[in-house]
Amino acid sequence: MCHRSLAKTSTVIPFQILTTILAVSGVFSPKALAGPTASAATGWTKYVAATEVRIDRELLGNGGFLRLDIRDPEQAPRTRQQLKKGDIYIRKDSNSVGNAQLDGALIHHWLGAIFIPNTTLDDVLHWVQNYDDHRLYFKEVERSQLNKRNGDTFDVYLRLVRTNIVTVRYDTYHTAVYHRHDAKHASSRSVATRIVEVSDEPGKDSGFLWRLNSYWRFSEEDNGVFVECESLSLSRSIPFGLAWLVGGYIDSVPRESLEATLISIRQGLTARTSDREARR
Repeated sequence: MCHRSLAKTSTVIPFQILTTILAVSGVFSPKALAGPTASAATGWTKYVAATEVRIDRELLGNGGFLRLDIRDPEQAPRTRQQLKKGDIYIRKDSNSVGNAQLDGALIHHWLGAIFIPNTTLDDVLHWVQNYDDHRLYFKEVERSQLNKRNGDTFDVYLRLVRTNIVTVRYDTYHTAVYHRHDAKHASSRSVATRIVEVSDEPGKDSGFLWRLNSYWRFSEEDNGVFVECESLSLSRSIPFGLAWLVGGYIDSVPRESLEATLISIRQGLTARTSDREARR
């Protein structure tokens, strides 16, 4: 199936020119970053808090369950039809804090959605909660393990691989909490509690991924399930004067990561449904 993304594209700089400029400017240099500054960490905490207050308000409100319905009610029916045809919805998002540029750091806030036909909410939740097998389905997951489960709370380890010009690996630890709102609706909140860059150089910190939160909504309807994700991540900022050159590439990493994650979920569940039908 051809996966058409409902997202805008940006101007592409020739690869050889871009890598040369980035190397000279020190964008790939780990320097002595050792994580975000105290000011950036505080800014991140405030941004996350504002986002979570808004999400909680939306989940308790009467204006629709999915973010895409609430964010743009007039466009939502058309978006839903496109998703049912196999498209992927990807948009930059924001909240009331509004400041995604911090002291030496940058917040990436994206919203994505897909529709998975011929499945149920129970099947989707069972599949996504099978964390031990995430490495088999997700392009960016090299290793995966469920460390502990307590009811609807999951403690998970993932070895993530992020590639865009350079390849970086991270050992990440997450706590995911699921909430079943009713028979047809569920949500979850996943927070990375620890992120360590994997490198031969002890303590190396390229600054490409300092924080990572994801907020999921699942809505069963029309003989399928809409799966929606709000992704928040924190990285080092773009060097002064290079935003025009590398801004699109910096943005593309979290966007492409979210898109790949959503596609993997749909492909995995579609294959599972096909296997079930073949055994009947």
